[in-house]
Amino acid sequence: MAIFSTDNPWAFAFGLLGNLISFVVFLAPVPTFYRVCKRKSTEGFQSVPYVVSLLSAMLWLYYASINSESNDFLLFTVNSVGCVIETIYVALYLAYAPKKAKIFTVKLMVTGFGGFCSFLLLSRFLTKGSTRVQLLGWLCVGFSIIVFGAPLSVMRMVIRAKSVEFMPFSLSFSLTLSAVTWLLYGLFLKDIHIVVPNVLGFILGVLQMGLYLIYRKRNVMVLEEPHYLGGAKPITDTQSCNVASDDVTIDVDEVKERKDDVYE
Repeated sequence: MAIFSTDNPWAFAFGLLGNLISFVVFLAPVPTFYRVCKRKSTEGFQSVPYVVSLLSAMLWLYYASINSESNDFLLFTVNSVGCVIETIYVALYLAYAPKKAKIFTVKLMVTGFGGFCSFLLLSRFLTKGSTRVQLLGWLCVGFSIIVFGAPLSVMRMVIRAKSVEFMPFSLSFSLTLSAVTWLLYGLFLKDIHIVVPNVLGFILGVLQMGLYLIYRKRNVMVLEEPHYLGGAKPITDTQSCNVASDDVTIDVDEVKERKDDVYE
C-alpha cells in the first residue's frame, strides 16, 4: 500500500480534508463526556452509538488494510484515530454508568467484538482476494448506514418538540461536509463501498440542516420565569419535558442549572 500516491491527487486531497473534518466530528461528544465526568453520571445517555461507531471504525480499518487495489492509507488513518477516540468514550461511559447500563454495554461489546473476530477468521479461511474485499466492504457499508442512521431519532425529536436545541447546526454542517468529502474520495477511487454510505450521510445531513432552518426560531423549552431567554414562555407543564431525546430527560433542576449558566 503506497502511503502518498500521486496517481490520484484529487483523491488524496479529499481524503486529507476528510481526515481533518472527521477528526472534528469525532471530538463532537467531548462536551457530553465532560458533563458526564463532572456529574459522575451518564444520566440518560446510551452507549450504543459509541460501541457501534467503534466497531464500524475497526471494520473500515481492516478493509483499508486488505484493499490493495486502491490507496486507502487516508481511510486507514482516520479510522485509527476513530478507534482510539471511541474507545476512550466507551471507557468513560463504563466508568460512570449505573450497574444496569454497564452490564448492557459490556454484553454489547462482547457480542460485537465476538462477531468481529469470528468474521475475521471466517473471511480469512473461507474467502480469498477480491471476494474477501467485497464481503468486508459491504459489511462496512452496513455498519456505516447504522451509524449514519443514528441522527434519525434526533430528527424525530426535533419535529416532535419543534426545537433544535439538541441538534446544533455546526455539528449537522460538519457531518454533511464530512460525508461530501468522503463521497468525493470514494468517487475518485471508484470505490462503491465508500460512496454508498456517504450518499446517505449527505442526504441526512442536508435534511438536518433543513430542519434547523425550519425550527430555529421556535427553539423553546420548559421555563419557570417569563423573562428567561428573552421572554419565552412555558409550552408544557413544569414537571418534565422529553424534548432532549429518547436518551435525555430535562427536569426542573436541570432547567434551573442551565438558566444560571446563561446568566453567567
